[in-house]
Amino acid sequence: MDRLHSITRRIAELRLAKHFGRVQSIRAGLISVEGLNGRASVGDRVRIALQSGALTGEIVGLGPRSAQVLPEGTIEGLSVGDEAELLFAPQIAPCDAWIGRIIDPLGQPLDGRVLPQGLVTRGFRSEAPPAVTRKRLGARLATGLAVFDTLLPLVAGQRIGLFAGSGVGKSTLLSQMARGVQADVVVIAMIGERGRELREFVEKTLGPEGMRRAVIVAATSDRSPLLRRRCAWAAMTVAEHFRDQGRHVLFLADSITRFAEAHREIALAAGEPPSYRGFPPSVSNLIMALAERAGPGPEGAGDITGIFSVLVAGSDMEEPVADILRGTLDGHVVLERSIAERGRFPAVDVVRSVSRSLPDAASAAENALIGRARAALGAYAESELMIRAGLYAPGSDPKLDEAVKLFPQLDDFVTRRSAAIPDSFAALEAALRSRLRPPG
Repeated sequence: MDRLHSITRRIAELRLAKHFGRVQSIRAGLISVEGLNGRASVGDRVRIALQSGALTGEIVGLGPRSAQVLPEGTIEGLSVGDEAELLFAPQIAPCDAWIGRIIDPLGQPLDGRVLPQGLVTRGFRSEAPPAVTRKRLGARLATGLAVFDTLLPLVAGQRIGLFAGSGVGKSTLLSQMARGVQADVVVIAMIGERGRELREFVEKTLGPEGMRRAVIVAATSDRSPLLRRRCAWAAMTVAEHFRDQGRHVLFLADSITRFAEAHREIALAAGEPPSYRGFPPSVSNLIMALAERAGPGPEGAGDITGIFSVLVAGSDMEEPVADILRGTLDGHVVLERSIAERGRFPAVDVVRSVSRSLPDAASAAENALIGRARAALGAYAESELMIRAGLYAPGSDPKLDEAVKLFPQLDDFVTRRSAAIPDSFAALEAALRSRLRPPG
C-alpha cells in the first residue's frame, strides 16, 4: 500500500512542461540565471546541468531579467551559458514508514534504504495554526529525569529552550529526553552537526529504543546553508504531519543557533544588511515563526512539544539567538559549564532555569515542595563563593544554614533518573527532610 501511495504521488507531481533558462553570470557565490522569471518564485529550486553531473540551488532573489540562485554545492565546472531547469518549490510527503528512519532536508533517505512516500505533500514553511483555535497546554509529561518531573516540569504542547555551551552534555540530555519523554512520535532535527556524530548519536546515544519511535532529519556541517536552514523546516513539517493525525509529537532541534547562522549566510548573500552582531533583521521573525509552529494543535489534532537547543558562547544568555528564543518560548533550561566540570549530569542550573507551565502543572503541595527547593538552591547560589572560600559562619543566617545543609541532597536529586512523577516528588520531599537528620 505504501508503494502504491508513493507511485500515486509521483504521478501527481508530473508536469506537462519543463521550464529552462541559462546561466548569465557567476559572481560572489551567486549565480544569475535568465529565462526563468516568468515562472520562478523566491524559494524555488533550480538544477543546472554540468559536464560532471548537476548542480542544484535555490532562488533567493529576482530581478527584472534574471533570478539570483544560491548554489547548494560547489560551483567548480560551472560556466556561463549552462542550462538551468526550474524545479519549483520542494515538498515532502511524510508517512508512518518514516518512523525509525534518517532523512535529509529534502525527504531523501540517508540510511541507504528505499523511503516510501505519503499521499499528501507538504511545503516547508507552513503557517502556525490560528491562535484562537489552539488548545491550552496539556497534561504534565513524564520525562525519565527527576529534575524535569518536579522542579522544571514539561507539559504537552510546551516549548522550552535548552541553553548550553559546547561540551556540557546538551546532546546527551536531548537523547535522554528523546527516549524518556512521553510521546507517540519523536522528530529530531540535527542541524549542522559534525558528520561523524550522526551515526554515533543514532546507534550509541539514542540507541535502538529511541529510534523505534523517531524520525531524524539531518544536515551535517559540510552541507550548504540552504540545506542546514531547510533541515529545521523539514523536521517541523514532519512533526506537523503526525500532529494533524492526532498524535503527540516531541520535537527536538539541535541547534537553533546553527539554523540562524545558516540563514545569516543566505540573507547576506542575497543582499540583506547585517544588524545586531552580524545577524540580519529577518532572523528574529524566522526563529519566532519556527517556534510558533510547535505547541498545542487545534481542537481535534495532537500537540507538538518542542525542545529547542541554543549554543551560547561563554554562557552569554543575551546573545541574539538566545534572546529571541527565550522571549518566545514557554520556559528555558540553562546548562552550566561549572556544574558539568564538577561531574554532575545533567548540568542544569535550576536557579537560572524556568518552566512557565508552573504553577498550573503541579498541585498546591507539589508547588510548595518546588518553592522550598528553589529557595534553598537560590540561597546557596547567592553565597556559594563565600562558602567555598571558607568565609561562611554557621548561625549567622538561618536560611543560609538550611541551604548549606540541604545542598548536597538537592544537588544529588537533580541527577536522579525517574520511574514516575510521584516517585520524583517523593524523592524531592525526602531530600528536603534531610535537614532534620542528626549530624554524623
